[in-house]
Amino acid sequence: MAMDREQVLRAAAALLARKSTATMDEVARAAGVGRATLHRHFAGRDALVKALEAFGIEEFEAAVDRAALEDGPAGDALRRLIAEMEPAADLFAFLVTENQLFEGDQVDEGWARLDARVGALFRRGQEQGEFRIDLPPIWLTEALYGLISTCAWAAMDGRVAKNDFQYMIAELLLGGARRSVEK
Repeated sequence: MAMDREQVLRAAAALLARKSTATMDEVARAAGVGRATLHRHFAGRDALVKALEAFGIEEFEAAVDRAALEDGPAGDALRRLIAEMEPAADLFAFLVTENQLFEGDQVDEGWARLDARVGALFRRGQEQGEFRIDLPPIWLTEALYGLISTCAWAAMDGRVAKNDFQYMIAELLLGGARRSVEK
């Protein structure tokens, strides 16, 4: 039986997002493949995590592309981005908390590309008067990542309704990012 790499990576991300200490045997079971099959494709946890990172960056860059961040009001573009990131939120939740990906000099440049593109959206919203200007775009970017991750975890645990994912993130972030009108 052939291993569906994407399915295995998604299953691994879902498990590791809930249990970061999961063993390769647990990952194999969650993915529905044999331990030997998993080890043939990923020599160990480090190789699996690096494969998840590459897959995640590819997924998130595609989500950013689909969201068309340059089109329309920045708030609408942000809502589109949240919607596009939702299907892979558990993968994102795992990756943004996986310390080994952000240690040393070997940080994948894909993260910098994503930060720059999302940060540019927040900067555009600030320049157009839609978002408050007292918070740096990189902080708003990190806040978005944190909200997506937290909402993914809460939905996985059943503490919040998965159907409310987009609404909860957008409303909290935009409610805090919106520039208040002086009266």
